[in-house]
Amino acid sequence: MKNVLMFPGQGSQYVKMCFDLYKHTTVKKLFDQTSEIINDDISKIMFEGPENILTESKNAQVAILLHSYSLYSLIKDKIKFDAVCGHSLGEYSALLVADIFDFETAIKLVRKRGELMSFAGEKAKGSMVAVIGLDVSKIEKIVSSIEGVVVANYNGDAQTVISGTDEGIDEVSKKLSEEGARRVIKLNVSGAFHSPLMNYAYEEFSDFIENFEFKKPKCYVLMNVSADFEDDPERIKKLLKEQIVSPVRWTQILKNLSKSGYENFYEIGPSKVLSGIARKMFPDKKVFSFEKDEEIKNFFKE
Repeated sequence: MKNVLMFPGQGSQYVKMCFDLYKHTTVKKLFDQTSEIINDDISKIMFEGPENILTESKNAQVAILLHSYSLYSLIKDKIKFDAVCGHSLGEYSALLVADIFDFETAIKLVRKRGELMSFAGEKAKGSMVAVIGLDVSKIEKIVSSIEGVVVANYNGDAQTVISGTDEGIDEVSKKLSEEGARRVIKLNVSGAFHSPLMNYAYEEFSDFIENFEFKKPKCYVLMNVSADFEDDPERIKKLLKEQIVSPVRWTQILKNLSKSGYENFYEIGPSKVLSGIARKMFPDKKVFSFEKDEEIKNFFKE
């Protein structure tokens, strides 16, 4: 039975996240290390907020990676896994777990990524919408007919996310509703992520990431851009750069895992979105999620 660990991305942050894990010495050490790296009190930001400060990309991205890795540090000796993957920002948690880089590098990378994405969002205004209840091929056809919009996330057959200019998003939302989409939901984000409007972040981050050395992963890694198994450190670095302006092909990642014989899917982090997508796509597979200390205790007690 092959196991895969999945790590969630931005949008899964909330005030008091990871609070119940903080009592563990291992976790407290990770928090102290993070605060030192970012020169800010991450426990205060995560436990007290306020929400608008936590939601800033530079803070949210650090907080989500820290929560995910804190959980992983508590279960790593209890669970065997053959592959890892992460949704957008979650890819950094996955690569950290695969030992491609160390914890300090991971925090520095996501902090910079968050800062640059926020700045890019201010330079080139844009927004994102989630489309529910419309065939993907129909969505792609509509998107290709409207200027300034692209598909940003393929989140299973039930949901597709579109990113682009404010005008383009308004136009595409109207068209999608007319064509029968059940719901078109505007997302609370600070920019048009995974679109060409993030080009500034892509260029700056491409330079920044070259300061860090990547190692060969200790397990299989599936990347968002290729939706495939990758193990070459330089190619992984290249795909991380491209991810900022490219779609997250999550549906294809899950299909590739299924095709390769993966039976157990574990989501690790402050969310249950990825486990929800996996359950819908594969009702016959075992899907689990770890977000709270209680869930870890209950699972390993059985």
